[in-house]
Amino acid sequence: MDSEHVKSCEATLFVIGVGPGDPELLTLKAMRILSSVPCICVPKGKEEGSSLALSIVEGALNLEGKEIIPAYFPMKKTTTCRHELDTKWQETVKLIMDRIDKGMSVAFITLGDPTLYSTFFYLYDRLLELNSELDIQIIPGVSSINAAASRAGIPLGLADERIAILPANYVDDLEETLKRFDTVVLMKVHKVFDDVVKTLDCMGILNRALYISRAGMRDEKIFENIMDVKAEDLDYFSMMIVRK
Repeated sequence: MDSEHVKSCEATLFVIGVGPGDPELLTLKAMRILSSVPCICVPKGKEEGSSLALSIVEGALNLEGKEIIPAYFPMKKTTTCRHELDTKWQETVKLIMDRIDKGMSVAFITLGDPTLYSTFFYLYDRLLELNSELDIQIIPGVSSINAAASRAGIPLGLADERIAILPANYVDDLEETLKRFDTVVLMKVHKVFDDVVKTLDCMGILNRALYISRAGMRDEKIFENIMDVKAEDLDYFSMMIVRK
């Protein structure tokens, strides 16, 4: 039997990257596992909101008969709201382990790839503390970075070029990072867009930058000239790729 097929007396937690937004970018492995598990844990940024990750899966599979377990993760910094986040993470761990302890396998779905800025790894140690023998299998997905570069038709790196990924809250480090790396990917750039443009202009490399919002989604936007970007084009799911 394949290691991913769960025996009747065992349960597995699958952590599945569902890609950036296009249901057709779900992997065959993700589709197979999501079809077979009885429970899907769905992270959400707002308690009353919908889940983009779930909508991706629903665009590819019929989820009738499956238990959907909503998990609320406030979109806040871990350094300033640690107690609130700890409480929510622990609540989700309990929801998952309640099913696992009953022999029910669970799929925890996450946007993009689970190993790149995914909420799941805040739960990982907590889950293993409760059950050190818990079978956790991580299924990779297409990251928004890969999707954005592909949609823009540019390489992220060639030969021995150096690549850096920089969350927007490190914008003060941008100039130094651009000096050290050949390609810099700026994540969630919407709040610091003007600061980034100013830095790129001072360095004389405005024409080396691309802006992509909602890569892989129906309302995706790609700007080869970042000076064409307007306020209404700025989005939480946005990034800038700078290739020197």
